[in-house]
Amino acid sequence: MNKKLNHYKNVSHGFFVSIATTIAEAHTILPLIITYFGGGAILVGLFSSLLRGGAIVVQLYAAFHAQAYPHMQKYIRRVFLSRFLSWFFIGVAIIIFGEDNPNLTLFFIGLGLFIFSFSAGFGAIYFKEIIAKVFTKDFRGKSMATRQFFAAFGSLLSGASAGYIINTFDAPFSFGMLFIVSSFLMGIGFWAFGTIDEPIKVKTSKKENSFKKFLKNSFILLQNDKKLQIQISTFLLTYSYLLSLPFIIIDASSKIDITGTAIASIITAQMIGAMISNIIWGKLSSIGQNTLVAKVTIMLYSFIILMALFSTNLYTYMFMFFLVGAAADGFRLSSTNLIINISPEDKRPVYTAIQSNIISIGIFFPVLGGIILSFTSYNFLYMLTIFLLIIAYIFSFKLKEE
Repeated sequence: MNKKLNHYKNVSHGFFVSIATTIAEAHTILPLIITYFGGGAILVGLFSSLLRGGAIVVQLYAAFHAQAYPHMQKYIRRVFLSRFLSWFFIGVAIIIFGEDNPNLTLFFIGLGLFIFSFSAGFGAIYFKEIIAKVFTKDFRGKSMATRQFFAAFGSLLSGASAGYIINTFDAPFSFGMLFIVSSFLMGIGFWAFGTIDEPIKVKTSKKENSFKKFLKNSFILLQNDKKLQIQISTFLLTYSYLLSLPFIIIDASSKIDITGTAIASIITAQMIGAMISNIIWGKLSSIGQNTLVAKVTIMLYSFIILMALFSTNLYTYMFMFFLVGAAADGFRLSSTNLIINISPEDKRPVYTAIQSNIISIGIFFPVLGGIILSFTSYNFLYMLTIFLLIIAYIFSFKLKEE
């Protein structure tokens, strides 16, 4: 365990995939692409949900099989191929259809994001199992924080480049090229993680005779594990920040001039926030303070949404997204490490799937946010989000480290 080459490959995977996916960043660039082709708030919410990935039932089905797998690499390589092709396909569709048929373009963007998301449902299970196998508990926090640091750096480079391309080339050609070029960068990251030296898992679970029986056993497991219940409740409620976050940039466009330079500045601030915060998150995680990371993350999200009520200039939005970068990586690190820490080794894929399956409901909160926004106002949406985050913060005091 803790081989340096595996650590470097894990970090490289995060770096290159982050460069690729930042060109369709769910809080900034993607909403602008969707609105360019005539999509409304509900469609922005739906596509933002798809980008975050992870088909809900798929993760449980993946765990149903994965609990008996001694080796995960060949399965995650199939996931990587699907994600690469779907991302590349979006760019091609934008260039071919974008100018003349915006509705068909939106359809193909949605289809590509769905495939990208669907395959991620399998990938999430395989990824966490490999990470748990190749790194010890203490080193895992360091490796994942380092991964997130360089992922943020990659996003920083990508965000600046995306802003330049959007400013320099006409849409929709610029949007299509962003997806096509970034798909090949994504492929480098997939190759890196797909060649990690994964040890054979000795302690595995026997797969049930049917998926129906697996679901029944998973439900019983959830009923009997109070720690798992608290953890799922906390992180699902924390996902309520997604009710508002994808729409902040649209709200901002009515208050400030959203140019390519402004987008680049906001994404840059977000990635610097992620980079700086990972130094702190990594240190806290390495000393067993993942629960503290979760608490701070929830507080940051609450403050971000509160700021959205009053922000009126580019600098305040840059500071908001600086905090978004910090909170997003804290949320990701704490939720990943805590589920691995409380899981029995033989049932680790099942625990991961149960948590991912339930809290993945939260990735569809932008859809609900779009519906609420269509009938109310930004202020109402922001206040509702803050209320739910306060409840999440209360739950976080019951989280257990292991």
